[in-house]
Amino acid sequence: MTGPSGRNRILTLILAPGRGRGKHAVRKVDLGAFCPLDANAAQLKAAVRVISGLADVPTMNRGAVHISGSDFMSSAQAGSVERLPLRTKFFFGIGSVGDSIVLATVGSYAMLYYNQILGLNAVLAGLAVSASLFFDGFADPVIGSLSDRTRGRFGRRHAYLFLAPVPIALSVIAVFNPPPGASDLVLFLWFALSVSFMRISISLFNTPHLALGGELSTDYIERSKVLSWNNFFTWAGGAGMNFLALHFVFKATPEYPRGLLNPEPYGPFAVGCGLAAMVLLLASAWYTRDQIPRLPKAPENLPRFSPLEFLKDVGKALGNRNYMWLLIAFFFLSMMIGVRGGLNLYVNTFFWGLTSEQLKWFIFGSFVGYGTGFLFSARMHQRLDKRLNMIIWAVVFSIGPAIPMILGLTGVLSSETPGLTPMLIAFSSVGNAGASVLSITVMSALADIADENELAHGVRQEGVLYSTRNLAAKIDQALGAALAGLALWAISFPPKAKPGSVPDDVLFNLVFVDGILATIPGLIAAVCYARYKITRARFEATKAALAARKAAQGT
Repeated sequence: MTGPSGRNRILTLILAPGRGRGKHAVRKVDLGAFCPLDANAAQLKAAVRVISGLADVPTMNRGAVHISGSDFMSSAQAGSVERLPLRTKFFFGIGSVGDSIVLATVGSYAMLYYNQILGLNAVLAGLAVSASLFFDGFADPVIGSLSDRTRGRFGRRHAYLFLAPVPIALSVIAVFNPPPGASDLVLFLWFALSVSFMRISISLFNTPHLALGGELSTDYIERSKVLSWNNFFTWAGGAGMNFLALHFVFKATPEYPRGLLNPEPYGPFAVGCGLAAMVLLLASAWYTRDQIPRLPKAPENLPRFSPLEFLKDVGKALGNRNYMWLLIAFFFLSMMIGVRGGLNLYVNTFFWGLTSEQLKWFIFGSFVGYGTGFLFSARMHQRLDKRLNMIIWAVVFSIGPAIPMILGLTGVLSSETPGLTPMLIAFSSVGNAGASVLSITVMSALADIADENELAHGVRQEGVLYSTRNLAAKIDQALGAALAGLALWAISFPPKAKPGSVPDDVLFNLVFVDGILATIPGLIAAVCYARYKITRARFEATKAALAARKAAQGT
């Protein structure tokens, strides 16, 4: 390699024997892509190490200088750890409460309301949900790309955080207030359009909000802590809403011993949820606005949004192999979530025979699970790389909720089993712990991928990275919701059914789909997560290279 001021600075890498290599190999890399022409020794060392990490090379030689992962880590760890104020993390998380109130309201109750109360065919109800997920999914990357390129006094994210809350509130109210006496066709169209508008409005908030969480900190562990608050509050919004709904709104009455089948409370319930969500979302935007000056800004030379630039943004994101494996994994995971989400209330109501009074206590199982994620995810990331955490907790998330259903199919458990409800809550807590830690880990890993893409392309893409992932998830959740509706039709599950009146063979098939078939995509996801390659050392190398580049550029 020529001197630091030379035009052609070719780095000769000596790759040690490893997987796929039976002996030492030689590779040449142009350092100009990784550091400025006048780089000093420290900048060169950082650049060399990041190339090593990106190539999955354990050691390399630069002339007479030998650089190893341990050398780099000791240098990187010498710096101070970035910590965010508790207030910032709290109010960032509050935005997820508003999000999840609306999503849980529609996700948990809308299909049951339209199918079992209004009498809409299960296939049409499932198709309406699927259509909304599909169309909203394509809006996500557009919103992400727009957000990444937005300039102004509110930065890249907050303009959208202030814009979205009112449409969100109006849309959730509309979902549960269809025109009286509507035909099946009108009900289907109302359901599909109102849910689509609701989901697009949620994306207008959720995509910039997640991107904000990814860029609030540049520290490997602090990112996980920030996103732990997001994850816990996501649970708190959905679980709290469900607890209040089952305890106060859908109470059992002599006419409706299963309170969820009472049509009267649904309209006022939607109004309350919409207004509560609007207040919480606005509070999150307002009380995190003080972070705007220190957040990354769109480069002045970044072209304005256009269809061509949008496609380029998506291409940069999809060009990252780690990101692609996370997308593929989430595709399969979302299929499992979509099917289980559509069938969960059916299994609990008709197979286990649980009442609204019993269902409300499941909040404690979810509290244990998501509390585990909130308290211990960052600590687990300190002990194990995020990759191994993703594998372990994807398996737990897939298998945990399926165990009681398998026991039910084999006759070990039944609706008559003493202490059934506490047992189901215990298994629920295991599944929720898996979901919580997995979600925090993946969201934190996406921020690490944003660093890699900034190093490769010179622009941060949190909006595109989080939103393109949402696109894959929603397309697949649409498929999952459609499969749930199709499964209800295929097993001949009766509309407006009463607990105790559904044939045993129909219930067996219902639980087989939810407990056995839905687990398979989740286990496939765990295999895909094993292909993720960003280690702690590789993250630190990328971070150091970015710091060296910014120092050289005076930014």
